[in-house]
Parts: sequence; structure tokens; C-alpha cells
Amino acid sequence: MEFAAVVAFTLLLGALIALVAVAVRKQKVETGTQEEQAADTVAADEPKPPITKKPKPEKQRTRKDKAQHSFSHPLVASTLKSHSGNVTSIDFSSNGKYLASCADDRTVRIWSVKDFMDREHKCLRANVDLDHATLVSFSPDSRAFITWIFNADTIRIFKMIKKEDGSFIFKAAPEDFPQKHKGSILNIGIAETGKFIMSASSDTSIHIWDLKGEILASINTNQITNSYAAISPCGRFVASCGFTPDVKVWEVCFLKSGEFKEVTRAFDLKGHSAGVHAFAFSNDSHRMVSVSKDGTWKLWNTNVEYKKQQDPYLLLTVSCSSSEGSLAALSPDGRVVAISDGCDVAMYDATTGRLEEELRGVHAGDITGLRFDVNGRFLVCSGDKAIRVFHNAPGYRAAIKDMQEMLRRAQNEAMKQRLQQQIRDAQRALDTVLAAPTD
Repeated sequence: MEFAAVVAFTLLLGALIALVAVAVRKQKVETGTQEEQAADTVAADEPKPPITKKPKPEKQRTRKDKAQHSFSHPLVASTLKSHSGNVTSIDFSSNGKYLASCADDRTVRIWSVKDFMDREHKCLRANVDLDHATLVSFSPDSRAFITWIFNADTIRIFKMIKKEDGSFIFKAAPEDFPQKHKGSILNIGIAETGKFIMSASSDTSIHIWDLKGEILASINTNQITNSYAAISPCGRFVASCGFTPDVKVWEVCFLKSGEFKEVTRAFDLKGHSAGVHAFAFSNDSHRMVSVSKDGTWKLWNTNVEYKKQQDPYLLLTVSCSSSEGSLAALSPDGRVVAISDGCDVAMYDATTGRLEEELRGVHAGDITGLRFDVNGRFLVCSGDKAIRVFHNAPGYRAAIKDMQEMLRRAQNEAMKQRLQQQIRDAQRALDTVLAAPTD
């Protein structure tokens, strides 16, 4: 009985406290209302001071603003995210071990390709003092890279120096190249032979430099404006495209002694009906792909005797989506073509022209770099603050199809068994890629 009495008393006390609180709150509200009404009456009789608007405080960046663009796809192998600024250029080293990227965060990052499939992606950082790089290109020996420095408007070389503990430091050359371009820069590169450096700008000029920063030759492309330029993987050719509906290719010639001789016109890729946005070479320079304003990409056989006036062969014409700034990439074995359009990428079978993959909304803005790695395992593209690494599934499928055709024609039993094993291995690799979780 005593316990019940205590409980009842507690409940009663709680109810009383609640009623008192409500009454006090109501009284405050009424008092406040009366005071406001009185103040309004007084204010009505007094002149009102002019209303001055306080300046709005500057909007601070929220965590949501800082968040990177979200993207997922079954073929994503990884996303490289260390840059704090927009990535403007990417390039693979010729030994296949590294990927270089530069951004407007005043850094160049060096990534290890063997880490692409890991959860963590460590990178080395080279700082660009008081400026930033917009383009980056590896040297043939993979021990240095060149950059285009935005504000200085020039080429700067960085050497990668390996220390005793195995780590790297980056040392910029004592002097930058002289300023020679008048138009905005489009691309730079070092020939695989190590004999020259190329820089191209939008005003139809291309400069050929020696490694010390002296101009060996200058080319006027006569294309009204340039849209893209590059050195062939073999290191013999320089090509450009622009407002005119063709791609022009020159050979950079050297004497047997190694001295520069001349730049001569090699051949043209003719067939588009409008200006060409970009192009790319296969790893052996025997194939080229071009993408145009006319809404097509074309595949060419460039393994011709151009000195005997033999023209490249047009192999394929395929409709595609393209726009200003579109880029093209051709897998090292020439089996897969990739075309960017704004923030989207399409991957095609280079034999049939069939659309194999559509990657939409890969980046928040336009894609700034599009490359296959030297082994053809990955397609890599850059844009916003991220670098996306995709499995080259169309490449696996194309390789399997080619081997199946070879198996059908094989006469030797040992060859058949070898091809069958290779097909099983390739199919197993493709199944693993497709079953892998996305980044």
C-alpha cells in the first residue's frame, strides 16, 4: 500500500509541475505580446530610421560542395582521387609502370599502375612552385617528364631522382624553355627516340625542340585553327588536326649521326566532311583513329609507303556522338576505339565498329584526358578532380573472338590446343573483371 501511495504522489507531483510550466509559458507569451503591441504603438508615433541591409556573409563551402562527382559502373577498376584541383592532363610511361597526372592544384602526381587494383592508391607528388601545369608527358626512359606551365607559358622539365631508400624526389631543370607560342597550348610530347620535343598551339603553329630548349623547326599547319596534335608512338611522326576536314602528318628526320635534318610532309588522312576534333595512334603507329565534327570516327591503316606516294587506307567509318573537345584513344593492339563526348565515353570494337560500352556521366565536367595503358588492360580518363580507371572488357572480348577465328582455321593439333588454352585464360580473365566489385 505504501508503494502505491508513493507512485500516486509522484504522478500527481509531475502533473502539477507540468501545469505550472504551461501557465508560466502562457503568461510570458501574453506579456511579450502586450509589450510588442505597446512598442508598435510608440513606434508608430516616432519617425522610422532608414533601413540598412547588412551585407550577406560570403557563402562558405559545405562538405557537399567539396564532395567529388559520384560515378559507378561495373567496369570501374579504381578511381584515383588525390588531386585537390581539376585534373588537366594524363600520360603513361613507356615502360608501362607509371601514370602521370597534373592539375590546377599546383602538383603533378605519379601513380603506380600495379596499384590500380588495390583499395589504396598511393602516389608521388611533384610541386609546381607559384604556378600549375596544364599538360604532362613522360620521357622515353620514364626517368623524367615535361610539363606545360600555365602562367609562365612555357615548357618545364622535371627529373625523377631515386634516392638510396628507394623513394623519389623531383628536380626541375634550372631553366624553362623560351616563350615562343602566341596561341593557347594544345599538347606537348617527347619522341620515343628521345631526339625531340613537340609543342602545339591553337594558332596553327607546331614547334619542334631539342632537349635543351632550342627550336629545330616550326610547322604552320594551315588548318585555320589547330584542335589537337601529337607525336606517334614510334617517334618518327608529328600529326595535327583542326578546322579543316583532314589530319596532317609530318616526318621529323635526323641524320645517321643523330643531327636534325628536316621536317617533311608524310601523308594526310582525308575523308571527313568537317573539322577533326582529335586522333590517336596504335602502339606500333600502323593504325590511326580520328573523330570529327561530322559525327563519325574513322579507322585508318597508316602502314604505307608514303615516300612512294601511297596513301593511308580507310578501314572503317562509324557514327558517334562528338563535340568540341572530344578525344580519341586506340588500344595498343588496335582492337578497341574509345571516343569521349563531353563527360561521356563510348568504346567500340575496332574491327566491326560495334558499340561495346557506353560510360555516361563519368566526370562532372568535360573529359580532359583519355588513354589506354601500354598493355591494353585499362582505359583511363580524367576530368574534375578524379581519374577513372576502367577494365578494357571490349579488348578481352575482341581478343577472344580473334583467337576463336584462328582456332577455326588452325590445322596443327598443338596450335589448336594452345589456342584453346589461351581462349580459356582470356575468358577467365574477362569473367573475373566483370565479377569484380566496382570502386
